[in-house]
Amino acid sequence: MRIGVPKETAPGEKRVATVPDVVEKLVKLGFSVAVQSGAGDAANFADDTYRAAGAEVLPTAAELWATSDIVFKVRAPSPEEVALMREGGTLISFIWPAQNPELMQQLAQRTATVLAIDSLPRQLSRAQKMDALTSMAGISGYRAVIEAANAFGRFFNGQITAAGKIPPAKVFIAGAGVAGLAAIGTAANLGAIVRANDTRAEVADQVVSLGGEFVKVDYEEEGSGGGGYAKVMSEGFQQAQREMYAQQAKDADIIITTALIPGKPAPKLITAEMVRSMKPGSVIVDMAGEQGGNCELTVPGEAVVRHGVTIIGYTDLVSRLAKQSSTLYSTNLLRVTEELCKTKDGVIDVNMDDDAIRGLTVIKEGNVTWPPPPLKLPAPPPAKPAAAAAPAAKKGHGHGAGEPMSAKSLAIVFGVGAVLFLLVGLYAPASFLSHFTVFVLACFVGYMVVWNVTPSLHTPLMSVTNAISSIIAIGALVQVAPPLTDAGADRPNVLILGLAVVALALTAVNMFGGFAVTRRMLAMFRK
Repeated sequence: MRIGVPKETAPGEKRVATVPDVVEKLVKLGFSVAVQSGAGDAANFADDTYRAAGAEVLPTAAELWATSDIVFKVRAPSPEEVALMREGGTLISFIWPAQNPELMQQLAQRTATVLAIDSLPRQLSRAQKMDALTSMAGISGYRAVIEAANAFGRFFNGQITAAGKIPPAKVFIAGAGVAGLAAIGTAANLGAIVRANDTRAEVADQVVSLGGEFVKVDYEEEGSGGGGYAKVMSEGFQQAQREMYAQQAKDADIIITTALIPGKPAPKLITAEMVRSMKPGSVIVDMAGEQGGNCELTVPGEAVVRHGVTIIGYTDLVSRLAKQSSTLYSTNLLRVTEELCKTKDGVIDVNMDDDAIRGLTVIKEGNVTWPPPPLKLPAPPPAKPAAAAAPAAKKGHGHGAGEPMSAKSLAIVFGVGAVLFLLVGLYAPASFLSHFTVFVLACFVGYMVVWNVTPSLHTPLMSVTNAISSIIAIGALVQVAPPLTDAGADRPNVLILGLAVVALALTAVNMFGGFAVTRRMLAMFRK
């Protein structure tokens, strides 16, 4: 089967659905690939690079659509492109079926099979490799910060120069989904003071891990929705949220909004009054501009100045990094193709029994199959029987697990212990008694030393094992080279000396290996 990649016709769209590196992998799957001439020019992929990768370059869109069994696209096709599509062909693209019912009917009339990349069931862990929404959101979040920095009149990071002190920029990010988290990480890396908010409380740790501060709304309500999105919140929560946003607007230099709810207009989070309260020269980047915007004064597709504040409502943030976004998007489509062609013979099989493929497929051979049925999520694991058996332990005169020991039982334990120590003191040799005393004190001191080690640049397990290893190393060194109090001091026998040397060697390997592993882990997070 032939895969065709036409040139995108939407205004301002610079992405291309397949890059040369992916063409080579599609050819290995058994497909032939055709690319319209100039399709990759805006993303810096020349026609010659496609030819070198094994693709055929066709001069016109009409020829490409007519001869392709499968068409890869970025934006949803226009009515003119649908008319060019061959009967019974397959289309893989962004479609947004809920927002484009007329397009769905036009594609159905062509008896097409349509896989909407935006309809992927993101709850499935194995679907992550096909998740183009996440790929594009990460790029748009990064680019939003770059656009804000371009429009902002100062450095992001604070500096102390001979000419004076420059305070760091204060950035507030509304929404900590994929795009929001990418924006948080980028702004923090540029040196800004970053604050963020989201209706989903579980993302607070992610915000902090990227260098931001999570700002909580003073209202208790869970905001997690399906498919990784936030849900529509109650009026009480929204009022508390508006009050918090109003406070942040007065203090922030830059606000980046990312709030979107599938199938609905973007919620209005930043009012005109909030914009008016911001400092002159501040910047708002509204990433929801294509769905109407999160700010009341946003003009979709444009950057405007209102009340001294620059409001950026660009709808092509992803296209402004066309080469990177095209590479990631084409990789997502490659993973979809691998799921469709598991036999690697160049023929796809749209298996409606596969949850991921079923969610993607919005039209099957002219029949509209959207929306898909609810996913059959696995049942939660059964409760452990130990929890039910716990109350039974309280019956009788004994004490159950976790229940404090009675005064009588505690007295008996201490009494038995005292008798044992008395017997040891009366009948044990003096040498044993001195060694036993040292042993008890060593256990106590060792416990206090090991469990009071502060984990610094290590996991708690690493710090504890290094502390134990240090004690072993000291003991082995004492045996290898005992202190000589006089010339006649006895040397340890060969067996003890050998064990000490082996213990010292193994402990050294454990300690130095632990530090080596830690350095490699830390290096993963360095630039």
